[in-house]
Amino acid sequence: MKQTILVTGGTGFIGSHTTVELQEAGYKVVIVDNLSNSKIEVLDGIEKITGVRPAFENVDLRDAEATENVFKKYPDIKGIIHFAASKAVGESVEKPLLYYQNNINSLINLLQLMPKYDVKGIIFSSSCTVYGQPTAENLPVTEQAPIQKALSPYGNTKQINEEIIQDYIHSGAPIKSIVLRYFNPIGAHPSALIGELPNGVPMNLIPYVTQTAMGIRQQLKIFGNDYNTPDGTCIRDYIYVVDLAKAHVKAMARVLDMETEPIEYFNIGTGKGVSTLEVVEGFEKATGVKVNWTYAPRREGDIEKVWGNVDRANKVLGWKAETPFNDVLASAWKWQQKLREDGVM
Repeated sequence: MKQTILVTGGTGFIGSHTTVELQEAGYKVVIVDNLSNSKIEVLDGIEKITGVRPAFENVDLRDAEATENVFKKYPDIKGIIHFAASKAVGESVEKPLLYYQNNINSLINLLQLMPKYDVKGIIFSSSCTVYGQPTAENLPVTEQAPIQKALSPYGNTKQINEEIIQDYIHSGAPIKSIVLRYFNPIGAHPSALIGELPNGVPMNLIPYVTQTAMGIRQQLKIFGNDYNTPDGTCIRDYIYVVDLAKAHVKAMARVLDMETEPIEYFNIGTGKGVSTLEVVEGFEKATGVKVNWTYAPRREGDIEKVWGNVDRANKVLGWKAETPFNDVLASAWKWQQKLREDGVM
């Protein structure tokens, strides 16, 4: 058995898939989640896939005392993968203080406890939003591209958290960190036992597409068709959630078992840009299901186009996004069908 890893937000979309990959790689996992945007039943799916039910603590990481109690209960935790955060761009514009309080205080509480409980490393779930709208010469965007003023409070919390980790390590804190800046995670586990399950109206494109295709949502709105892109819709780098989860396993092994710089940064994406319209048309092609969609005005906080240069992750981490886009879109539909079969939605 390898080391014990604390996965915060581990019943969430990316957290649950990463827990599966960690357990399959031999790590022991403790999940902390306050279930504000996920369901406890996700643990059943993780257990069915891996044969192991991860330890679970219902804790809000803003509560410093409750957070410390987790480390007291599991004194063998050696690494943290920190997903727990509010993550919707639009909502962050409407509720900025909620985002600053939730996303920043939780990280500070974890960092303060790491030296005390001899936790060696933290993998921070960052985002390509830190690059803002890269200039044409910075596309595809590398880790060296300038960090730009965030277009949303959500994006700003990612930038601030990166700076907090950097400053803490620079101060001499005896910890290491890998910051993974990822692009747009989509899809579901091929078993269809775990996937993306947003509470209420989805804020992300793919669950809105699948819910519209299923008839749960009446119509999908594509925000803006007048961007400076080939078809006028926004361009993103869509990364399969299982491929993304595997990057966290590679990063954790690097932090815990290798002599490396105390802080490192990696883009995690496919290296290809896909437009919103291409996603919708690709979904229809991959599944044979039509989606009722229309164009709508641009949405505040949206970036026009961004995709990643992922050479560094490929070469240094030894990680690569491998799953074909058609298969990724088909996995999302398979998950939606499973939710319907199970009477969830």
